[in-house]
Amino acid sequence: MPRKEIRITGYGGQGVILTGYIFGKAAAIFGGLHSTMTQSFGPEARGSACASALVVDDNVIAYPYMRDTDILIALSREGYEKYADELSENGILVYDADLVTPHQSDTVQAYGIQAARLAEELGNRIVQNIVVVGFTTAVTGIIDREAVAKAVESSVPGSTIELNLKAFATGYEEGQKLLAPVG
Repeated sequence: MPRKEIRITGYGGQGVILTGYIFGKAAAIFGGLHSTMTQSFGPEARGSACASALVVDDNVIAYPYMRDTDILIALSREGYEKYADELSENGILVYDADLVTPHQSDTVQAYGIQAARLAEELGNRIVQNIVVVGFTTAVTGIIDREAVAKAVESSVPGSTIELNLKAFATGYEEGQKLLAPVG
């Protein structure tokens, strides 16, 4: 797989950093790829702008910083507005349709999921990011489903593993439905 650059954005408390960590761990530990991650966030613990930048490649990563965003995962409107212009032509946008309304584009592949609503239906809005992890795994295919599921399981507190794996499966199934041929 050639180098892919992924930016995850939202606000503190949504699990933006954990999302980047999970994808990086899935790639490097369980997927046989290389990955690096950087993060940025405001001084507030929750509610401030937050972003995670991940580079994934099948080769050793000599330059760990992003040049072009291939995939933008937007969990908040503010984050989307801040980073939308960095998304490369023919890039992929994954967004929480409950919170983000993307600009029209003829070149960007945009995939929306009502992650906040689905997380609430699962019983806890805190797993919104894991719903998005599952959905992104399905619609992009850049990291193997089993590798990402293992990374989710090994990255969340033990008492929440079942809920998080259910959230991952829910998001993945929504992505599969979206990609399924009609008819």
